[in-house]
Formats: sequence, C-alpha cells, structure tokens
Amino acid sequence: MRPIEELPDAAIHALDALLLDIDDTLTTDGRLAAHAYAALEQAHDLGLIVVPVTGRPAGWCDHIARMWPVDAVVGENGAFYFRYLHAERRLVRCYVADAAARAVQRARLEGIGRAILAAVPGAAIAADQAWREADLAIDFCEDVPALDPAAVARIVAIMEEAGMTAKVSSIHVNGWFGAYDKLGMSRRLFAEQFGIDLDRDRARIAYIGDSPNDAPMFAHFPHSVGVANVRDFVGRIESLPRHVTLARAGAGFAECVARIARARGTPGPAVV
Repeated sequence: MRPIEELPDAAIHALDALLLDIDDTLTTDGRLAAHAYAALEQAHDLGLIVVPVTGRPAGWCDHIARMWPVDAVVGENGAFYFRYLHAERRLVRCYVADAAARAVQRARLEGIGRAILAAVPGAAIAADQAWREADLAIDFCEDVPALDPAAVARIVAIMEEAGMTAKVSSIHVNGWFGAYDKLGMSRRLFAEQFGIDLDRDRARIAYIGDSPNDAPMFAHFPHSVGVANVRDFVGRIESLPRHVTLARAGAGFAECVARIARARGTPGPAVV
C-alpha cells in the first residue's frame, strides 16, 4: 500500500466516480463527523459520481439516497441499489432477488440468527436488522463488547455451513443467500444508471474502504484507497488497497478527497 499522496495527478484528473464504504471509512467510532460529510459533499461538487457501497440496511439506504449528497447507494453488500431522481421525486430500487424470494430468505435468516446466538456467546443480532431486506447482520463489536477473532470465525463458519455467503466488516458479519457482492451490484448500477462499464472503465473509478468486505473492490479498481485502519486487517483480507491514507476512518476519507481536490486545483475539505 502506497501513501495517498503518491496517487498520480493524471489518474485523479481522469476520475469520473468515487465509490466509498461507510462504516469506519466515512464514519468514525459510529459517528458521521462534520468534516467527513463536508468531504462527501465536496467530492460531489467536484463533479464526481459519488456512490456509497455499504453493508448497511435498506432502511438506511433509502434515507441516504434521498438526503445525502450522493448519486446512488449500493446496500446490504450488493443486494440492491437505490437511486433518487430529484427532478422526478422518485426513488429507483433495483434488487438481486424479487420481493417473494426475499420474504422466503428472511424466514430462513431468522432461524440461522438464533443458531448463531446459541453457539457464539456475546454475539448479537445487529441493531439495524429490522431494516434489512436481504441479509443477516451479526454484531461482534458495534453494540456489544468486542468478540475475539475465533468467535468471529465461528459466526462465519455457521453461515457458510448453512449455505450462505459470509463477509466480515469492521463491526458485523453479514450473511446472505446468493453469490452477489458489492462489486457485482456496482457494475449493474453504473451500467444501468450512468452508462459506465466498471470493467472497461475501471481506471475512471476510485474506491475507498477499510475492511475485508471491501476486498473485491480493492482488487478490481486500480485506484483503490484504504483509510489507515485498513492496516488492522493485514493478513485477514484477501486484497489490500493500492494506496492508504495517514489518517483513520472519516479523517482518512477527508484526506483522500483533499488529495483529489488539490490535484484538480480546488482547496480540499479540512482534515482533522
């Protein structure tokens, strides 16, 4: 991982879009600070297509798509994308699975969640589970005392034994039925809504994240960035980003946007 300052100016000038994780990338200790939100808005004002790509639930993503300075949002690790069309006052919703399939899956997820809580002391169903449509989120450090790596690995194993895809974020283990991920739904979003091919045009996109569930994005995009806390996962993440910030979490996100803004001749947001 090279310092963010070594991201070439020429590459920054060629960027059309910035994709970002939310938890511990945009937020810090569970809070969205003013400097991070200002950086998000500045990225949008620079003319970039700005898209959070998150494990957070549909209920949150509805709010994000409508009210944040973003162009769309990919949620629940790739289960859907939402895009709010302001001129039409209409929210576009696109899911991997239809409503009937999601209802069947949710019933199965409830049973698996109960099995995990029985098998892994200290784990909890994530507080945002009620607003999820397609996955199961198990909290291992957001609202509970942090579990050790062996307990997290046990959660992953139970999900996989049940035929689920399981991914570890900085706060949750997310599990779902199907082979989709953040990258796959991002491909669909950009093709359908922005006319951009994320394979052919990957050099036009930057991605910033912090944890193992960002690995497919880090591997795919040549201009991938980790906030400094990505170093916490070295040895436990399949693909590392190519560049890394000095600051952690939201301050690292602001640092990344400041680097983009300077290369484009615009003062960046304050980094604290």
